[in-house]
Amino acid sequence: MASEFTPESPSDTVSRLRAHFDTGRTKPVPWRLEQLKGLDRMLREAGEELADALRADLGKAAPESFLAEIDFVSAEVRALRKHLRSWLRPRRVYTPPHLQPAKAYVLREPLGVVTVIGPFNYPVQLLLAPLAGALACGNAVAVKPSEASAATASVLGRLIGEYLDPEAVAVVQGGAAETAALLAERVDHIFFTGSPRVGRIVAKAAAEHLTPVTLELGGKSPAIVEPGADLATAARRIAWGKFMNAGQTCIAPDYVLAVGGTGPELEKHLAEAVREMYGHAPADSPDYGRIIDERAFDRLERFLGEGRLVVGGGRNRSDRYIAPTVLADVSPDDAVMGEEVFGPVLPVLAVDTLDEAIAYVNSGEKPLALYAFTNSDATRRKLLTRTSSGAVGFNIPMAHIDVPGLPFGGVGSSGLGAYHGKHSIEVFSHAKSVLDKPLAPDTMRVVYPPFTSLKEQVMRRLR
Repeated sequence: MASEFTPESPSDTVSRLRAHFDTGRTKPVPWRLEQLKGLDRMLREAGEELADALRADLGKAAPESFLAEIDFVSAEVRALRKHLRSWLRPRRVYTPPHLQPAKAYVLREPLGVVTVIGPFNYPVQLLLAPLAGALACGNAVAVKPSEASAATASVLGRLIGEYLDPEAVAVVQGGAAETAALLAERVDHIFFTGSPRVGRIVAKAAAEHLTPVTLELGGKSPAIVEPGADLATAARRIAWGKFMNAGQTCIAPDYVLAVGGTGPELEKHLAEAVREMYGHAPADSPDYGRIIDERAFDRLERFLGEGRLVVGGGRNRSDRYIAPTVLADVSPDDAVMGEEVFGPVLPVLAVDTLDEAIAYVNSGEKPLALYAFTNSDATRRKLLTRTSSGAVGFNIPMAHIDVPGLPFGGVGSSGLGAYHGKHSIEVFSHAKSVLDKPLAPDTMRVVYPPFTSLKEQVMRRLR
């Protein structure tokens, strides 16, 4: 009788990856480039299959899946392939005269075994983009897709095994128990994307082994709208950023602060923007997504009775559908303002002045992003100097993530560390300091002169 197949435990997975990393096979640059090439080929050849899985999990339209997930990661991989050798090149640094002759430089080396834990909302982008950075740095990687986006996790588990080195990349499937078991293993870095609540759990588990972490979290990202801004354009851009992926985007505008009486006109334009993008029946729109599961639906539904309904409000639990919704006359004490919305519900708060808006933002946790719609350079300067956030976008939300040279990450409770492009190399490698001095008797005296007193030592330094 054949024995039943038993999936590899997280402990066995990490041990196997460690043994493979220790062989040194992941360190040569040609191996790294080959993995990136395989990842890019996977995205090109299996793009449609991934888009179908994203449609099953989140109701994403294929154009959105390619724009925000599949093609996004391809662009990241191509940038890594193009610049990898130059980004890894040892960097010479100044050597003080009293150590000459010698050379000093910084060498980028792999960390070892890296764990990447992805979220459900962008299950392709937010798992594979950090995986690409980890492979570019020559690490072995254990990746954990979100069990909530089950269809995508299943497809990724199979594809990663087909297109990447199975000895160096392992997919750990499962739920909270498997994630906890993986976190209990001693690895060299943990990269987590998800909620601040789970981020604290990850950080606590990492502290057990003093494992460094990158935490890509979230928070309430404000959109501040000032008088004098083009409110119609601002409304279209806010609605685009907010309702993409049915609002399940960590850098989406979480709420609007309408300054100095802009609220009523902005509300009208927001309603028009929703109808322009999704029609009068968003439930029938092929471009509008769905909430990930019933639990998330129930959490969001309780927000719908707050404030005054401007547009939306429709819902269907069996279809996991909540219409793009704008709420006005919202109070800071309402439940919708007490936590990150992470769904298609946009509250609008009225404030009298920019200073009042800044005070409100600063009264809460530091957001992952801050957006402002303004024509004023003085406002730009004030927001840049008096607020703290992972990123700032003036007159457009979310687009900063698409600039290759910008680091993506949060600050405070919205995250720890940043990645993308060259910044991924900094996250997934160690900058090792190297000093190389010739071994000769005459040079030893230069390094270790026979100082007889502290005063003489200082004087010799100053000469």
